[in-house]
Amino acid sequence: MPIAVLLAAAATLAPIPATEPPRAILTEAVEAMGGDHWLTPTSLVLEGNATFYSPDSALPKSVADDYRMWRDINPARTVSHGADGKVRILARTHGATMFTVGFDGTTTWTDKGVMPKPAADAYWAANFGFGIIRQALGPGFTLERAPDRMIDGHSVALIRILGPDGGKTLFGIDRATRFVRYMAFSSPRGFHERSYDDFLVAPGWVQARKVTLTYDGVVQNVVRWTKVTVDAPIDPAIFAPPR
Repeated sequence: MPIAVLLAAAATLAPIPATEPPRAILTEAVEAMGGDHWLTPTSLVLEGNATFYSPDSALPKSVADDYRMWRDINPARTVSHGADGKVRILARTHGATMFTVGFDGTTTWTDKGVMPKPAADAYWAANFGFGIIRQALGPGFTLERAPDRMIDGHSVALIRILGPDGGKTLFGIDRATRFVRYMAFSSPRGFHERSYDDFLVAPGWVQARKVTLTYDGVVQNVVRWTKVTVDAPIDPAIFAPPR
């Protein structure tokens, strides 16, 4: 469905009142993002580009003209901010690798070799958090409201997900479309926020094509996804450490 059509339909949705329970808000968000298909994907591959920044300059530090992420998704995830399932991220510019990092379910590795577990745990704890929303309607999770706010000019209802592992994650649900527009959590690198925009709307799947990542209010990178593949088999070698 074209985004203009979806936004026009969303304009007829009733505003989210301050009294609406967080579970009801999350249920509406799941339905808006694609329902059961969005809730239980087996794999996800995203391709696009990314711009990276230093904390002391307004100019880009580097640009990856080829930026990719592969995810083999664990349907029983309970880890709020850590590696789960399998993942690999690859950044290249003009055909040359800028960096790559992967997790094969046990070992975290980069283009420089295997990462020691303490460093790996800290790395993933500062980078992963969105996937927990897919399990948050299940047992072991607690949902809370938080004060609503504006994100990039959009009014969002904020909910807090408390995972079985004690992790806390804020999610901002767009009050007009019910899309997930914001996520935030405390990380080893500082307070991590992500804002989502430019949504691709397809049957059973809504994907933000623009993702802005910040730590302590400072932009670290902006990712623009141009291709989305859901539920396609992924070669296990993608996630394997280099030999």
